[in-house]
Amino acid sequence: MPHPEEGFYLALLSIHGLIRGHNIELGRDADTGGQTLYVVELAQALAKQPGIAKVDLITQRVVDKNVSPDYAKPIERLADNLRIVRIDAGPEEYLAKEELWDHLDFFTDNLAGFFRDSNSFPDIIHSHYADAGYVGSHLASRLGIPLIHTGHSLGRVKRSRLMASGLKAQEIETRFNMSRRIEAEEQTLATAERVITSTHQEIEEQYELYDHYQPEQMRVVPPGTDLNQFAPPMGNELQSPLFKELTCHLQAPDKPIILALSRPDRRKNINALIEAFGQSSQLQNMANLLIIAGNRDDIDDLEEGAQEVFHELLVAIDRYDLYGKVTLPKHHQRDQVPMIYRITTASGGVFVNPALTEPFGLTLIEAAASGLPIVATEDGGPQEIISNCKNGFLIDPLEPETIACALLKLLEDQDLWQTCSAQGLHGVQENYSWEAHAESYIKIIKPIAERSEQLLRKPVRRRTGLYSDRAIVSDLDQNLIGDDSSLNTLVELLRRQRKTHYFIIATGRRLDSALKLMKKHKIPEPDVLITSSGTEIYHAPKLNADTAWARHIDYRWSPRTVKKLLADFPGLRIQPNIEQSRFKLSYYIDPDQADSEEIKQLLHQEEQAVFVQTAFGQFLDILPLRASKGMALRYVVEQLNIPLEAVFVAGGSGADEDMMRGNTLAAVVANRHHEELSQLDDIERIYFSRQPNAAGILEALDYYNFFGSCKEPQEAGQTDDA
Repeated sequence: MPHPEEGFYLALLSIHGLIRGHNIELGRDADTGGQTLYVVELAQALAKQPGIAKVDLITQRVVDKNVSPDYAKPIERLADNLRIVRIDAGPEEYLAKEELWDHLDFFTDNLAGFFRDSNSFPDIIHSHYADAGYVGSHLASRLGIPLIHTGHSLGRVKRSRLMASGLKAQEIETRFNMSRRIEAEEQTLATAERVITSTHQEIEEQYELYDHYQPEQMRVVPPGTDLNQFAPPMGNELQSPLFKELTCHLQAPDKPIILALSRPDRRKNINALIEAFGQSSQLQNMANLLIIAGNRDDIDDLEEGAQEVFHELLVAIDRYDLYGKVTLPKHHQRDQVPMIYRITTASGGVFVNPALTEPFGLTLIEAAASGLPIVATEDGGPQEIISNCKNGFLIDPLEPETIACALLKLLEDQDLWQTCSAQGLHGVQENYSWEAHAESYIKIIKPIAERSEQLLRKPVRRRTGLYSDRAIVSDLDQNLIGDDSSLNTLVELLRRQRKTHYFIIATGRRLDSALKLMKKHKIPEPDVLITSSGTEIYHAPKLNADTAWARHIDYRWSPRTVKKLLADFPGLRIQPNIEQSRFKLSYYIDPDQADSEEIKQLLHQEEQAVFVQTAFGQFLDILPLRASKGMALRYVVEQLNIPLEAVFVAGGSGADEDMMRGNTLAAVVANRHHEELSQLDDIERIYFSRQPNAAGILEALDYYNFFGSCKEPQEAGQTDDA
């Protein structure tokens, strides 16, 4: 039992990476990133708290001529009650975290020996990341010391991100020891008294994927921010060389600045901000728009996703003739960012984050600490930041008019602007400083260290395999959507069974259009979202675009040539730009005047490598030859390592046909377009539901006993007989 008059002894475990108290090597490799800085700053903040007698930050000892000798010192003292303790973990050379798994038991034994030899045992062990969770859970069980855990990133989420980069399941397993990592995370969740996260969204969308997830175990404590670096203006910002550099292309540089700062990534949704600005003459009269979107020398040298983002931005600027009102600087330095915030504040401006998804929102905290009112997406972390700081407005990132409306409120009302600025400064100090972080942390761990509070665990059921072994796939229009009552029943079933299957949506809609429809009908985010008729694939929970798929389907794709060939084809009319995408040309087709087979013939005669599909009797899409919903689906399930025989596909129009043919378990739901699929009536493993929309999907899931045997009834019967 600890002695409160002496204070608590905290042991923070952060095993991988290169950790020292000075000149922290951020960005040296994948293991020297934000977590390294976070644990050092956390340890320093905790050591300053009253009631804390001692803090040890414990990591691996590294003796390697390729790194600084600092990392070989067993003890590095940072303050009277704070030190970095380095423990041997088998090999002395510097190892990446993926190579440490075989050596963690040595580390555990050596650390237990260190505590015994010093005759000093911590009151709390706090593990950071999965490898430390493995060590911490073993020590907690062996020594009877309560465990606190922070995941930083989770294996199940990282696996999705790696698949988005094109890696196969087996390659991920081999290179990243993913099974061991996920098992370690499960074991940690089964042991820890508390799990600390940055946001509620992290709990709901990431930890909920784990069998040992228990909401009562979770506590949200936002990370601290360096308030010495990010601060309000000092008075000379608008006379600085940086201000002149940023505004040199603007017609009226003295107007307030609307600032957006992010990577050139489609998920950041910068184009919606330009749309909002371009559609509002009032906004254009009142302010300038400054977009900091990474660094570039030549757009054509950027990776393809960033190229596409810049292309959309430049087209939107041209469409609304925003020259002299919008500026997109080519270069900036990281150490200039605090000054960019201060310049924006001094101009009377606003910071905007219109991202489609924003797990935390560090830039919002930096902006608030600089005195900037903020306008931000209602998705994820910004909800909590604006709730805590009361310094701006949430917007719907899929509705540009909500962005314009929020900006005008702040720019037109100086009293409101001043109030939001002041409340933001106060809110950041109260909620997002390292001192605030440490105070919240102590409130959580104190009753646990004193043994006056213990987690009451509920019994959990582990799934039979580490990953889901089946998948449900559906389109949006005419399938999921059409009857809200049956949709609600289906959504509730999917939520109850979430850990047993992957949920995949495959739609002809673009990403923004699909997200808008899903939001309207409260459809949960799928594990994989296939959009634009199979030409784009996004992986949850952060909508990571599958770059490998984009590279694969780019084969011999010549959209300009196709458009030229079909320019005067009777009965064809091209759809608006909003329905077009990089790998999809969309047309309206009049079946009385145009025959899709003739269109295919023409394009193939002209040696165009394309796939042509029609849907709902009025739409025609032309895609790269390697792209379609069916092709994309097969690519995805191969990535997930699921047999096609365990994939259920619900279809409602001709565009779904190639997903349904073959070895999948398929169903045609009853709707006014199901006749497009009537030719599939005699094909095995395709069930024609009597009911429409989501009710038809529920009927088919029951027919296939999807959550049980997951087979056609006759197949299941044969298996039982055998």
